[in-house]
Amino acid sequence: MSLAQTRRVAIAAQGLDRARPGAVTMRHLTGTLERIGLLQIDSVNVLARAHLLPLLARLGPYDTALVDRASGRAPRRMVEAWAHEASYLPVDTYPLVAGTRRRWAGVDPAVIQERHPGLLRLVHDVVAERGPLTGREVEAFVDARYTERGEGWGWRWSAAKTALECLFGGGDLIAARRNAQFERVYDLTERVLPPHVRDRPVPDPEDAVRELVRISARAHGVGTLRCLADYFRLGQRVTRRAVDELVDAGELLPVTVTGWDRPAWMHAAARVPRRTSARALLAPFDPLVFERRRLLELFGMHYRIGIYTPAHLRTHGYYVLPFLLGEHLVARVDLKHDRDGGRLLVRSAFLEQPRSGDTATWPAPAVVVAELAAELGTMARWLGAHAVVVDDTAAGDLARPLGAELDRVRLADADAYH
Repeated sequence: MSLAQTRRVAIAAQGLDRARPGAVTMRHLTGTLERIGLLQIDSVNVLARAHLLPLLARLGPYDTALVDRASGRAPRRMVEAWAHEASYLPVDTYPLVAGTRRRWAGVDPAVIQERHPGLLRLVHDVVAERGPLTGREVEAFVDARYTERGEGWGWRWSAAKTALECLFGGGDLIAARRNAQFERVYDLTERVLPPHVRDRPVPDPEDAVRELVRISARAHGVGTLRCLADYFRLGQRVTRRAVDELVDAGELLPVTVTGWDRPAWMHAAARVPRRTSARALLAPFDPLVFERRRLLELFGMHYRIGIYTPAHLRTHGYYVLPFLLGEHLVARVDLKHDRDGGRLLVRSAFLEQPRSGDTATWPAPAVVVAELAAELGTMARWLGAHAVVVDDTAAGDLARPLGAELDRVRLADADAYH
């Protein structure tokens, strides 16, 4: 396969080449989640919560109350678990990540039991009797010695919070929802999962891994062993075993990708479009970009999120989104939702340069500017912002032409209104 074909397969597998529906329904939301397999969760809210942005990229403007309903009210369509970091998953996937959940929890129940005998049972019983509860609410019902910070686990969690996370990782508790402060609200798993999932036998670990690799392969379209393992943070050895089984079953096809020095596999049902008209701003935690080596090999973009980098070392900004146009990542913009001012702020805008083999299909800079301005307008409307504004101090070679294009669009809209 050529690199261009592989890019188009990857974009199609993620549903980014599909026409956006006019009015987004629960069916659209759940269908998108089934296609991509998961939505990574992150608490940074400089633009919007991380799990909301991949849905915008694929569906266009939608009512985020759909996500709240799908994840926070019966019957649940999606639930939270440790998968690729903390993630929302389709409810049917939840039993498959039992091993991942326990590994991510990072605390051995035996250690908690040794240090604080009876605490796990106490916390479980508090939630059983009074739940759903946040961590702070649980702490109000236990002895003060269990609420002191600084034991060294997690984010300096208290013993009670550590017990909650251990029970969450083990599957005894689950997040019934996230509250307005984005805190987990814990409840008994059997009170949250739909009966058809709750009553299902625990899958054999090898069967679970095989199904997770199947989901990963479908979401990638084409991927290496590293890609297929990373999606659900699986070990490469068990992933390779599952890949071999899926190849034998005819579900995965070994392929050679031009320029890649590692074996790759294509999902047998993957589409290979001849062209794509995709247009989307991709959040740092979007499934198309969160595996950075794949991103570099597939699109030629060396990408690092700036939120974990000291300000003086950032190259492109704080919360930077790659801009997908056609089959290429043609720009990157640092964005902020100025909620008080009702504006979507562009704090930097940089044009990407094509690799030698991509020049024939690379859009002209003027096209990039016009399409980016349009996509920023779509995002602003979804956020409830009344304007897109390029900061006066915005860095990047795209900042000035983008600002001029946004001014031109505003004038055209004003003339049309009058």
